[in-house]
Amino acid sequence: MKFKQSAQQNQRIERITPHHLIVGIDIAKFTHVARATDYRGIERGAYLSFSNDQEGFEKLFQWMQALKIQFHKTDVILGVEPTGHYWFNLALWLQEKQLELVLVNPFQVKRNKENRDNSPTKNDVKDALVIADMVKNGYYSDLYLHTGPFQALRQLVTTRDYISKQASSIVNQIYRWTDIYFPEFQQVFKDITSKTALATLAEFAHPSDLCTLTVQEVIVGWKKRLKRAGSHKVAVALLHAAQRTVGSPESVKEAKLSLSMLLQQLQLFHDQMELLKEKIHHILQTIPATKSLRSIKGIHDITLAALYSEAGDFSRFAHGNQLLRLAGLHLSENSSGIYKGQVKITKRGRPGLRKILFIAVFQMVSVNPEFRALHQHNKRVKHMTGMKSIMKLCGKLARMLVAMSKNGSDYDVCKVNSAA
Repeated sequence: MKFKQSAQQNQRIERITPHHLIVGIDIAKFTHVARATDYRGIERGAYLSFSNDQEGFEKLFQWMQALKIQFHKTDVILGVEPTGHYWFNLALWLQEKQLELVLVNPFQVKRNKENRDNSPTKNDVKDALVIADMVKNGYYSDLYLHTGPFQALRQLVTTRDYISKQASSIVNQIYRWTDIYFPEFQQVFKDITSKTALATLAEFAHPSDLCTLTVQEVIVGWKKRLKRAGSHKVAVALLHAAQRTVGSPESVKEAKLSLSMLLQQLQLFHDQMELLKEKIHHILQTIPATKSLRSIKGIHDITLAALYSEAGDFSRFAHGNQLLRLAGLHLSENSSGIYKGQVKITKRGRPGLRKILFIAVFQMVSVNPEFRALHQHNKRVKHMTGMKSIMKLCGKLARMLVAMSKNGSDYDVCKVNSAA
C-alpha cells in the first residue's frame, strides 16, 4: 500500500465491494455487540450480542455465515474499535479463521456517532453500526499484531515500565522517610539512590545509630556493603549532620523497620530491571535490523527495544512518514480563506511511540554530533524554537529507522550532514 494518505484512503474504499458483508463490533470486557451492513451502508439482519469466549466467537461465526447466505455475500470484513486489551483474543481467533479484521480509531467513532440519526446518543448497539459505517467508507487501518521477537519485546518493555514506576515510588518514599527522621541526610548525599547513600541507610538506619560512632567506624560499616571504601570527608559530614539533626525521635524501631522494607523492595526492583535488561539484549540480537540501528549514536538497547515494542518491524513501512503518522507526529493546520492557522502536530496516534521518539531525539541532540549540528542549524539559521526543531528531527529519525531497516544499511554521517 502506498504511504500517501490520499492514496491509502482510495485503496481502502476500493477494497470494499458489493460482495462484502461488513461487520462492526463494539468491544467490551464480557459481551461484544455486532451489526452488519452491505457496501452501501444498508443494515443486514438483526444485531448480535456474544460473549468474549470460545462459545461467543463460534456464535459470531455462525451468525455471519447465515447472513452471507441470506444476502448472497461471498466475502466478509470485520471492524473493531480497539478498546484496551479486550479485543486481543477475538482478533487472534479471527486470524486463525483467516477472516479479515481491521481497526477503527475510537476518536473517529465518537466523531461519527451522529451521522445516521443526528443524535448524541451512545450505546453498544449504536456504536457497532457506526463502526460498520466507518469501515464501509474506508475510515479504518489494517490490523498489525506484534509477533515473534517484537511481541516478546513489547511484553518485556511493558513490564520494565511498570517496575520503573514502582521503583520511582519507592525512592519517593525513602525521600519522605529522610525528610521526617533525618532531614540533614540530603545535605550530605545529593543523590539518595547513590551506592554510598543506600549503604548508609541500610547500615545506619537512624541518626541515633551514628551519634556514638567515630569516622573510622562509619567507613568500616560502609566496607561491609561497598567494594570501595567511602570518603573520609563524607563520613565526617554525615556524623556532623547526625549530631545536629532535627529529625523525629519518635517510633525509632518502627521507622527502622519501614526503611528496611523500602530498601529491600528497591533492591528487588533493581535486580528485576537488570534481568529484564539482559533478556531484552538477548532478544534484540535475534532481529536482523538491530545491528544497523545500533550504529546510530545515541540509540541504546532500551530505546531501541521501546521503539520496536511500539512500532514493530520498521521494514513493514513503505516510508518513514507512515511511522510518523502512527505516532501522531504528522502535521495539521486549520485555515480558511485568508486565515492561516498555526501548524501543529495532530497527536492522533500512539502516545507511547510519540514519547519514545521524542526521548530518543532528545538524547541524540546531546550525544550525536550530526543531530546536535542539525538542531543548532534549525535554531540559528531557520529560527525555529527548540521544541519545533526537536519535532522536526523526530521526523528525520523516523525516516532513518525505516530506510535503514529496509535496506540493512548502517548509519551514514554524510547523509545526515547533507540535510543541514
